[in-house]
Amino acid sequence: MKFRGSVLLLGSILFLAAAFAQTSGSDELPSAPSAVRQERSKPKPAPPAKVEAQASTPSQTTPPAETPAAKSGTPQATPSTQEKIGQGSSGSDDVTTTITKTVNEVNVVFTVTDRHGRYVKNLGRGDFSVLDDSKPAGQIRSFHSETDLPLQVGLMVDASNSVRDRFKFEQESAIEFLNQTVRPRYDKAFVVGFDVTPEVTQDFTDNTEALSRGVRALRPGGGTAMYDALYFACRDKLLKEPRNGPVRRAIILLSDGDDNMSHVTREEAIEMALRAEVIVYSISTNITGGARHSGDKVLERIADATGGRAFFPFQLNDVADAFVEIQDELRSQYALSYNPSDLRTDGRYHTIEILAQNHKGLRVRSRRGYYAPTQ
Repeated sequence: MKFRGSVLLLGSILFLAAAFAQTSGSDELPSAPSAVRQERSKPKPAPPAKVEAQASTPSQTTPPAETPAAKSGTPQATPSTQEKIGQGSSGSDDVTTTITKTVNEVNVVFTVTDRHGRYVKNLGRGDFSVLDDSKPAGQIRSFHSETDLPLQVGLMVDASNSVRDRFKFEQESAIEFLNQTVRPRYDKAFVVGFDVTPEVTQDFTDNTEALSRGVRALRPGGGTAMYDALYFACRDKLLKEPRNGPVRRAIILLSDGDDNMSHVTREEAIEMALRAEVIVYSISTNITGGARHSGDKVLERIADATGGRAFFPFQLNDVADAFVEIQDELRSQYALSYNPSDLRTDGRYHTIEILAQNHKGLRVRSRRGYYAPTQ
């Protein structure tokens, strides 16, 4: 009996000690799952930080999100500005209120020629009207004769086996173009060669000697992934290049137009060029004495959709002449911005048509459309 009493006494002591230890150390033990859920569900107090408010006028919308059709890129119809409108007294309760204004503007660079193909450079704002989805634009906000804007130029050279025979001459013509076009401390250019994959042999620079080395570093290779290369040049180079004010973005594409290795489609590559506000000038490397090659139609489609031109040299020496014409056109353009009359944030493609009025026989060439922002 004494032994049983001792055992009961010892058990009681151990039970009391364990209960005391659990109570004193409860803060160090992991919480039960239900406690974690309850703790996470408690609302957190909002700190006195910036408060953003969206303006609600018809010409202001929320910043655009990416459309499913584009793997990357920024719609170009929605530049936004931020303005601080008030600040509280000094101390821990300071609150800065920021209003984000998003104005839907469409920027278009275009070229005007007469019936003989000569550039017309002396027109004014009143000589043009704009149709957006076949409807008159709501307001033309700005108009400029852009003969001297900084250039951001990408030179894309097809380095596949199909152009090996004339590769050297094309390189020298491209070098001459860059030497005549890129102005130090003003313009920038980069060089991309492509076969199966694009290769940047010279990144953005205003140094024409470095650009020349980049062109000479190109080497003919295997298959052709032209759409992938164009998509890359627009998305990863031109769209991401900073710009301090208005610039003109252009790509000069030397290729035979035959694509057999790309992952993106031709229309996806065109869409990315439109989002990056890039004009594409294509120079066919199919020197066939006047007969059109199947790839020439592809080059023509890309140039036409982006507001550029497609060149089809009859012989090898004509490649240099094409570069000269592109250089002249880049210095003979207009630019305007306008507000569409009924722009909805639906990510939809909208057509653009610029009409020259008050003058007969004039032809306006610009990109064919743009993509609206999305909510």
